[in-house]
Amino acid sequence: MKRDFLLNRLRQNPDKQWDIVVIGGGATGLGIAVDGASRGYETVLFEQSDFAKGTSSRSTKLVHGGVRYLAQGDISLVLEALHERGLLRQNAPHLVKNQAFIIPNYDWWEGPFYNIGMKVYDMMAGRLGLGPSEKISREETMAAIPNLDERHLNGGVIYYDGQFDDSRLAINLAQTAVENEAIVLNYMPVTGLLKDRSNIVCGVNVTDTESGEDYRVHSRAVINATGVFVDNILSMDDAGADTLVRPSQGIHFVLDKSFLQGNSAIMIPKTSDGRVLFAVPWHGKVVVGTTDTPLETTDIRLEPRALEAEIDFILTTAAQYLKKDPRKKDVLSVFAGLRPLAAQQDNKSRSTKEISRSHRLMVSLSGLITITGGKWTTYRKMAEDTVNKAWIVGGLPERKCVTETMPIHGYVKNTRFDSPGYFYGSDRTAINAMIQAEPDLGLRLHPDYEYTRVQVVWAVRNEMARTVEDFLSRRIRMLLLDARVSMAMAPEVAEIMARELKRDPAWIQSQVTDYQALAKGYILT
Repeated sequence: MKRDFLLNRLRQNPDKQWDIVVIGGGATGLGIAVDGASRGYETVLFEQSDFAKGTSSRSTKLVHGGVRYLAQGDISLVLEALHERGLLRQNAPHLVKNQAFIIPNYDWWEGPFYNIGMKVYDMMAGRLGLGPSEKISREETMAAIPNLDERHLNGGVIYYDGQFDDSRLAINLAQTAVENEAIVLNYMPVTGLLKDRSNIVCGVNVTDTESGEDYRVHSRAVINATGVFVDNILSMDDAGADTLVRPSQGIHFVLDKSFLQGNSAIMIPKTSDGRVLFAVPWHGKVVVGTTDTPLETTDIRLEPRALEAEIDFILTTAAQYLKKDPRKKDVLSVFAGLRPLAAQQDNKSRSTKEISRSHRLMVSLSGLITITGGKWTTYRKMAEDTVNKAWIVGGLPERKCVTETMPIHGYVKNTRFDSPGYFYGSDRTAINAMIQAEPDLGLRLHPDYEYTRVQVVWAVRNEMARTVEDFLSRRIRMLLLDARVSMAMAPEVAEIMARELKRDPAWIQSQVTDYQALAKGYILT
């Protein structure tokens, strides 16, 4: 996946009418590109920044049906999500793994109540279930999570869900789309919509932020899959368009593994703000979250920041369940993400936590197709529904979706998730060959972490990493895992990337300076 090659394909066909143009390179947009291209539609995707830069790299790292949605009675969403969870586990076994979750029970009624609920969850998953839930004793609960607060603990309920690396899946989806002849380009913001004499959308204006070059790209169908930014694209089409998104912010802490001993995750079904709280093992650390803070549309930013009230909430809530109370100084990184909840006219007064996570698909009078809502787990079904709409709107030949059983780039069975670089899947063979040819590439970027120089080179050559942030935040996850250590890595990463991208010393200095400023926002003081 090489940006220059893909850009040349676009440049060499200035008058071509593509079948589908996708705006947005997050989970939904990339899923649409994979679906469209794999059906044989000529597909182009444009992302304003880097793939998964926004919400899609800031999730709780779960592939799940949604226990909370079951409690809310949103049965159709849970059924859909559980089905998609199973398909994703089959199609990307190098990234998605079974994760045991324990619901600790502190009141006498919680054991039977949650046990029954999780049995229903299992039943709904059917043959795509990941393991049977069961009620466990106090002793079994403490054996699984030794540092759980045991005061008044009666026992627990264990169940199984999926866990994954969100931005790594995004990169693999981009690679899968390219392997199916799609063009996917990062750092290519759409600046306007093209319309014909009948005021029907027929393409986009787009700018390459690296070169400043502008392009007019014609298409039979244009899809707005920009997450929390969908209203920006809608306003290009109609300045008076209704607001489609109600944003909600969620934040997560990353803590040292000592805060969650054992391999099981903790799930607290209801906190004081009405959301669930997770503490999940991830890349040798622990991800703790999340919050639910309604935002105004004017607060939507590509780089959201945790609010002090959210920080205090998670610290206080986590301390209620862990023997070792986390403090600000223990937080290795804090990151915030914005949920693109689909606003409905009948829920203007409802809290964001009550709004369904089901996706919403609409077609404007101009023919612009917009998809919003949903979640990572259901990205594939969202993409299928959107492409089904696109062939109708764009007058394309009807072709059946093939992604239900299509392996995603990197596919390899029987992955050892404790093995360094497991998330590269089938690419690990080529990466190891690079080290054999050039042993210095096997040197670590930091003595405390397994990440090596070869991963920087690989990310530039094969994963379209263009900046130090792209690499440290989304190709490996150091910005989220340990923001301070990622700052220490930045100068060497910049030098390696500069050699690969043929950049000068000024670029190196600028990249390091920009990254250090960014990473400071992930550190609590």
